[in-house]
Amino acid sequence: MLRLKRLAVFCLFAICVITGLLFWVLRAPGEAGFGDLAAPPQSGAKLATLSGARAVDITDSTMDAKWLDRTAADTGIPARALQAYAMAAELANTAAPACRIGWNTVAAVGFVESAHGSHGGGSLSGTGQVSGPIIGPSLDGGSFAAIPDTDDGVLDGDALWDRAVGPMQFIPSTWELAGQDGNGDGYADPLNIDDAALSAASYLCGGGRDLTTARGWTDAVLSYNQSDSYVRQVREQANAYAVEARAAG
Repeated sequence: MLRLKRLAVFCLFAICVITGLLFWVLRAPGEAGFGDLAAPPQSGAKLATLSGARAVDITDSTMDAKWLDRTAADTGIPARALQAYAMAAELANTAAPACRIGWNTVAAVGFVESAHGSHGGGSLSGTGQVSGPIIGPSLDGGSFAAIPDTDDGVLDGDALWDRAVGPMQFIPSTWELAGQDGNGDGYADPLNIDDAALSAASYLCGGGRDLTTARGWTDAVLSYNQSDSYVRQVREQANAYAVEARAAG
């Protein structure tokens, strides 16, 4: 009887071990720990005349026009948004060379946050301005974190709770700290794709992160939105843009 009990215990232990090993080997990619998933390739833009340490803004004519048109067509990213993403990555890397962020990561965030400024049927003007305010839901502690108003409703129109604003969906308090002037007009506007893209790229590069590493890239995207599903969605989109851009040549 004692032998039978020991045999049963041994069999149960063996089953647990084998099951654990099979789960580890066969687990679905979406179930893997983020530290196990490689960072998406970081795509670079083809530039015409970006020179050394010269201060530039996103609207400078440094983008290769043929590359811009071809890549926009192959990725489905509006050319005006792609220009902003690509130059934002270049400028962020100039400020923080160790970051090595790719435009495809900035673009993936822009896609997830607002479909490149087209959320709600909107579009971008030639100057990068959204056709109408892009305002997120009230951060009142219901479906999202509770963040009481920090800007008297100036940016988001809500004097009670904060709301994310613009094509890159910045919370007013974060914009106060991270907002940058990407188009050189002297004003940091979260509703302008140039300003918002540069601010997002620089924010993702914060903390000395290297976005070519799995940990650096994951930490960067988590700093933007503390959500595992968000990280997965941005990673998938950044990978897709990298593949489509390579196909574009």
